[in-house]
Amino acid sequence: MDKDEIKGKMKDIAGRVERQAGEWTGDEETQAKGAAKQVEGKVQNTFGKAKDALKKSADRENDRDLEERERRDRAANE
Repeated sequence: MDKDEIKGKMKDIAGRVERQAGEWTGDEETQAKGAAKQVEGKVQNTFGKAKDALKKSADRENDRDLEERERRDRAANE
């Protein structure tokens, strides 16, 4: 799990709490701030997931390259 995923999830939750507090008190500004914080958190969480997926994909590609080089080296030494 990427740190942006964690931070994003925390912002999303904090935004939900803030939005809900605004709904309970009838404070539209607090509701709007909470909703904006939720969106910011969701975006950051999605960004973190994308970074994590990209890193995993790059790691798999690097592993494939390494395996291919090892195969070629073994074949050359036979």
